[in-house]
Amino acid sequence: MAKTSTTTQGLRAAIERSGYYPALVAEAVEAAVGGEPIRSYLVHQETTFDQNEVRRHVTVLVLTDNRFIVSHTDEQAADTTSPTPYATTSTESVKIGRISSVVVSRVVANPESYTPGTLPREVVLTIGWGAVSRIDLEPAACGDPNCEADHGYTGNSTADDLSLRVSEAGDGPETVRQALAFAQSLSEATADVSR
Repeated sequence: MAKTSTTTQGLRAAIERSGYYPALVAEAVEAAVGGEPIRSYLVHQETTFDQNEVRRHVTVLVLTDNRFIVSHTDEQAADTTSPTPYATTSTESVKIGRISSVVVSRVVANPESYTPGTLPREVVLTIGWGAVSRIDLEPAACGDPNCEADHGYTGNSTADDLSLRVSEAGDGPETVRQALAFAQSLSEATADVSR
């Protein structure tokens, strides 16, 4: 990345530390960020098992003054469309004002003896901006256990554009800290826009 700011250098180092096609990932992220200064970032690598194959996936989240940028890179084995393994990288740029929710779920061990400032065991960061919604429906019922009437359905709609889980055991305590710091920066940025 051509920029010289400490945050940009930190992002580049985090991408390189992930060890997951760092030149490809960095180029895609740099192109999406453009000339904007970076306020905060999070790099998360996830390994999944698909039948007999191990697949890697990296997500890079970047916050600038005006945008929230999401980059995903996946590797694919050779298949009928490609005789060699390949990777797919995508980036999405979202204006800060479009972000409708930032949800941070923390899992802590022994909550009865929790000390403020203790790192959670796991953090799930869910960010919604209206591109994807999940609808959960269930049959509606009334209080009468003998009622056989059709009461329709009840449920809720949840903005669920991105959900990212990091854990101390799987990703290390520093990644959990970075996820919390990124979530706080993003929450603060969305609060600034709504004023």
